[in-house]
Amino acid sequence: MSETVSRDQPVPGGQQGPPGREGVAPGPRGGRRHRRGGWAALGIVVVVAAGAGAAWRAGVFPHHAGSPGAGQRGTSPSATATVVRQNLSAVTPVTATLGYAGSYAVTGQGSGTLTWLPSAGQVISQGQVLYKTDNGSPVALLYGSIPAWRGMFEGMIGHDVAQLNHDLVRLGYVSRADVVALGWDYYSWETTNGVQQLEKHLGVAWPSGSLSLGQVVFKPEALRVSQLSGSLGGSASGPVLNATSARHVVTIPLDASQQSEVKPGDKVSVTLPDGASTPGVVSSVGKVATTSSGAGGSPTTTIPVQVTLTHPGAAGTLDQAPVTVNITTANAHDALAVPVTALVAQSPGGYVVEVVGPGNTRQYVPVTVGIFDDADGMVQVTGNLTPGQRVVVPAS
Repeated sequence: MSETVSRDQPVPGGQQGPPGREGVAPGPRGGRRHRRGGWAALGIVVVVAAGAGAAWRAGVFPHHAGSPGAGQRGTSPSATATVVRQNLSAVTPVTATLGYAGSYAVTGQGSGTLTWLPSAGQVISQGQVLYKTDNGSPVALLYGSIPAWRGMFEGMIGHDVAQLNHDLVRLGYVSRADVVALGWDYYSWETTNGVQQLEKHLGVAWPSGSLSLGQVVFKPEALRVSQLSGSLGGSASGPVLNATSARHVVTIPLDASQQSEVKPGDKVSVTLPDGASTPGVVSSVGKVATTSSGAGGSPTTTIPVQVTLTHPGAAGTLDQAPVTVNITTANAHDALAVPVTALVAQSPGGYVVEVVGPGNTRQYVPVTVGIFDDADGMVQVTGNLTPGQRVVVPAS
């Protein structure tokens, strides 16, 4: 966004010194306007594209003891850059973990022996076999929030029957119109016919059209097997496996004091372990805090913030992978901006920029800083500046 030229010639005698008295190097960005103030509590060092964070500590931002001499900007060689107008965004990176949403335990309710189990990482969807018992008898996964608690057969009424009918409709084994006419919560002849088709699809030799307890497992969504808790030859009555959903989610352990700084619907970008970036949206902000030991043993209280990836396929099969979530905390449209490295810190406080005028004359112009755009290495400024003016920056 800026053009730079070398400056080696001496400054004419008309150069004006910086306003105020002796200067100091800028400290932390506590004085930024428009950035959500609470982010400092996260203890995150934001490294701008121009290396501003490191530059402050290394002294790249010049400071003044009185007015610099001719041709001097501190002791660093200098160049110039152009004052511009552009859109700016303040972004804060936070550490997070990419994994799978949800946690489900599957417990067998039927009798017999486990004779087939899925593999860890396998995804099982609605109407598919979850595991098998005895002589290959399948136990199917169906979707629903009510766990199976009884056998089901024609003539029964209940909420568990209603979710069974919804499953059969979604699987295409029964007609929605027929189920609506007979009642969602009624185990009708249509339900019996649908269950028979489901059993045939699963490989049941003599489909009865009824379901015994333990023949199906109801869970809210598709399951991704994370760990087997049962074993081949073991009892089919008891823990069989643990699972997650098949949906990726990014979880941020956010400092509890920053709960108000993010909200559902906020757009973010996620940097994956391979360095690729993919967009996401804040899907939930927790309300229950958890306290744990932080660095040095001091307690840290956090809330979970979850981010849903806009393009789920970008995560591949990553699980429990460290990622960085870049949260946009402020925006400025058509803002007056200069490179961050053009700022000169003053004592007892504030900033100036050194403006190059006609004939290479120099003057220091006080500015008030706003948004720091770390990606572009630019900062929003307010002061007696106009687009197209040249300001002094350290030579690269």
